[in-house]
Amino acid sequence: MNDTPVADKALVALLRADLAAARFTVDGVAERLGPVASAALHREQPLPALLATDPSELSEPSEAASSVDACGVLVRLFTLGRPVRESALAAALPSLGVDGAVRLRLVRREGGRAGFGSGREAAADRAVLATCDLRPYGDDSHDWWVASDLSELVVGGPLRVDHVLGIGGASTTLASWTVRRPVGRALDLGTGCGVQTLHLLGHARSIVATDISERALAYAAFNLALAASAGAGAVPEVELVAGDLLDPVAAQEFSLVVSNPPFVITPRDESLPLYEYRDGGRAGDALVQSLVRQVGTVLEPGGVAQFLGNWEVPAGRSWRDVWTEWLDEQASDGVALDAWVVQRDSQDPAEYAELWARDGGAQPGSEAHSQLYAAWLRDFAARDVERVGFGVVSLQRPATDRPTWRSLDEAHGPVAAPMGPTVDAGLRARTWLSEHSDDDLLDVAWSCAPDVTEERHGTPGAEDPTVILVRQGGGLGRVVRAGTLLAAYLGVADGELTARAALDAIATVLGLDAADVRSELVPQLRDLVADGLLV
Repeated sequence: MNDTPVADKALVALLRADLAAARFTVDGVAERLGPVASAALHREQPLPALLATDPSELSEPSEAASSVDACGVLVRLFTLGRPVRESALAAALPSLGVDGAVRLRLVRREGGRAGFGSGREAAADRAVLATCDLRPYGDDSHDWWVASDLSELVVGGPLRVDHVLGIGGASTTLASWTVRRPVGRALDLGTGCGVQTLHLLGHARSIVATDISERALAYAAFNLALAASAGAGAVPEVELVAGDLLDPVAAQEFSLVVSNPPFVITPRDESLPLYEYRDGGRAGDALVQSLVRQVGTVLEPGGVAQFLGNWEVPAGRSWRDVWTEWLDEQASDGVALDAWVVQRDSQDPAEYAELWARDGGAQPGSEAHSQLYAAWLRDFAARDVERVGFGVVSLQRPATDRPTWRSLDEAHGPVAAPMGPTVDAGLRARTWLSEHSDDDLLDVAWSCAPDVTEERHGTPGAEDPTVILVRQGGGLGRVVRAGTLLAAYLGVADGELTARAALDAIATVLGLDAADVRSELVPQLRDLVADGLLV
């Protein structure tokens, strides 16, 4: 391939040094653009950022290279896709140079000067254009850079069907929700440009990253080389493998599987474009369903798989009905895995069609957009689809011979960031509950989590509240309506008394039968433990 970056280790190391020196980092770009332009760019509105970076590199070249706005030049070139002076880029990348950037296939020289200045000097200072998108990315401990195909904002029209997507909402959502336990082998299924693999570098000893797209694997190789060039300690072994879904890793086992699969539900119509990064080539939600039913074959005992997905909800059914059927262990392809599914959003067919018909670059009101929109509506109508759900799926292979557990939750509002620690704690809590009896639960001295607060609502002058709400400050932001007994228990849940002792004391004070109190509250306590309100 000659249209993807080259993972030349020596040149990549020079590039990384130049990017860091230019403060072309997440924090550096935010500081350079300012809050207004940064926020607009996140909304895919480039104009404020264009104004913020203009006209520094369009003025006559300065004799002092140190005065060049290196970060602004790189933002304008790689993020906004605008031409810059060759001299300005040479000053912004002093170690790599423009020739090095061309050899890495990051930029190309234009034949003309693209209107930069005037006179003999301007005529010799050619314009340089980016051939890919390159932007900073990171977490609390790392500064990375991610290359991908030029965005829709730069292309200005429909994307190529083998477009390699860069950093997006789906990839950052999955990264936030992923459990970051130290693991042996990890699998990034459908790696794309390698965003999830970058995160796995910090807690996996070895990684396999797969994708059906050779172009995506080339971008992933470049981004991993850019990350490895930091030279900070040993880098885990990463194997990049081409293939469809689980085919390349059949008969292998992993401690952790993460996947941002091509889960978009797309009409099977030969006249419509199918984008590799989002369209899995299956009808309806069959791709996500097949992943649910097959991923257990590559999980080691105790292993966890996490991925995003869409699911269709036919008329007359709920999304929980759909997932209960998918997870049926009695079916011929039953799922013998623990399952925690959190539905984050739900759309009707028209809302879904509007979102994805626009995604590939078709402009609303155009004939192409109308054709796509209509095809989606016909496709959903053929299967009597009433809603389409979106959410995060966490599956776990039991480490012991025990019954599996299911947790099908909704969380449409804000959640903790990152969510990984909450998911990790939730998996451990639900597993503990599945392995322990109600008596075991009662024999633990539980405490309210530090982020739990209580709200009491009542009419003016009333002696007692009419509503008591227990609110979780982090995690999934659970809000539980508590009755008198639960509120009384939570008021004394400080880790001193076992739940049994506390409930028996409450029963004595209120003149109630202790067995009845335990029977009423044990299911509620199980829910609070599972969601992290009791620890």
